[in-house]
Amino acid sequence: MTVTELLSYEDALASYDPVMGLEVHVELGTRTKMFCGCSTELGADPNSQTCPTCLGLPGALPVVNAVGVESAIKIGLALNCDIAQWCRFARKNYFYPDMPKNFQTSQYDEPIAYNGYLDVQLEDGEVFRVQIERAHMEEDTGKSLHVGGATGRIHGASHSLLDYNRAGIPLIEIVTKPIEGAGARAPEVAKAYVAELRELIKALGVSEARMEQGQMRCDVNLSLRPHGREKFGTRSETKNVNSLRSVERAARFEIQRHAAVLSSGGTILQETRHFHEEDGSTTSGRIKEEAEDYRYFPEPDLVPVAPARDWVEELRAGLPELPRLRRKRLQESWGIADHEMQSVLNAGALDLILATIDEGADAAAARKWWMGELARHANESGTELAEVPITPAQVARVAALVSAGDLNDKLARQVIEGVLAGEGDPDQVVDKRGLKVVSDDGALGAAVDEAIAANAAIADKIRGGNLAAAGALIGAVMKLTRGQADAKRVRELVLEKLGVQG
Repeated sequence: MTVTELLSYEDALASYDPVMGLEVHVELGTRTKMFCGCSTELGADPNSQTCPTCLGLPGALPVVNAVGVESAIKIGLALNCDIAQWCRFARKNYFYPDMPKNFQTSQYDEPIAYNGYLDVQLEDGEVFRVQIERAHMEEDTGKSLHVGGATGRIHGASHSLLDYNRAGIPLIEIVTKPIEGAGARAPEVAKAYVAELRELIKALGVSEARMEQGQMRCDVNLSLRPHGREKFGTRSETKNVNSLRSVERAARFEIQRHAAVLSSGGTILQETRHFHEEDGSTTSGRIKEEAEDYRYFPEPDLVPVAPARDWVEELRAGLPELPRLRRKRLQESWGIADHEMQSVLNAGALDLILATIDEGADAAAARKWWMGELARHANESGTELAEVPITPAQVARVAALVSAGDLNDKLARQVIEGVLAGEGDPDQVVDKRGLKVVSDDGALGAAVDEAIAANAAIADKIRGGNLAAAGALIGAVMKLTRGQADAKRVRELVLEKLGVQG
């Protein structure tokens, strides 16, 4: 890979204003493809979910997927868009091996949803409004597998294999208007926008929006212009970025790359770029076509789409609670401050906490374990919190054992450690490690007697009225019982045996 010259991020922002445009493709979770009845199920053998229509064979006629249209309208409404009273599909003509028809059925100048916005919250609580240009319906392409090269890309490959199972799967492409004014926070805004959009898509139930599986991917368009100038610079388009972190890294890298080229007197090419996860860099793909190069024209085999207004309003009334409103409601019901809620969001813990509450834990306990012990483990192991090998049901069980007095916090942490190590469910770990709290008065009494005998001076202080000194004896008992004593009951026994009223 050629080493790319970069300007420092601070120097880049000292001279230039970044302007972004984000294009997010969302694969809809329909059972069948956008224009035919082929299955969309993942994992099937290559080319086993195809038909004459999605393969573009002569004489095959497409039919629009009604659920796909409904999903597009829901997305448009949730993005505060106007919904077209009449729109149609177009043919976007270009050749690529993974597109068997040699054109993509999409929407061009008449999208189903347009002129919307999405408010996104940054990590410090600032809200940034991203304007939406359009959301339109189209179909996905097939998948190319390049064999024989070192990178998995076409350059250097000996041959390519094509799987058309994905060809024709319904897509919604959501396109922002130029995002200006973000300044140094532009990469952060890009990440926050895609994160908020993903949560919205999931809340609508139209897609699982799993970026790692390609169900949602982002093209990051970026240009720079010198401070004080109105005209946009030439843009690059980093294609198919498939994680939130990578969206942020791609935007940051391109800011630095553009600035280095411009500062040295060079010219930015309007091109597509490939993003490299291993180091956060981008490399050149192909010169980017303009709209006229695609020779768009109305799709002659599909009738226009004209959503009835009463249907649109019915869909609007049926929208679920949107993520930002839900977060605000939960924050108020939990009684936590803005920075605490932001920490939950930054950790990716919200859905895990809610799932743990659904399993019977109270909100405070669910937050405590996910944001404490489990967040620490995720950080130390370098994994996402959702990838930590423990389920919300297991966390809820740990919380229940603590609530019932069977575990204290120290023992609960050991139980979680055992679950993470693959030793079984919480109850199995408790049994295997012998971790239950000791609350039997016989065993506790013997430990208390031993602690008093070994700490006569402290016992005398307690007898003299210094009740705070009881903490030292309780600590001694906890040590004798390997942390398994019921601390509350130990205190009662200490005072009782020393003849002191608590």
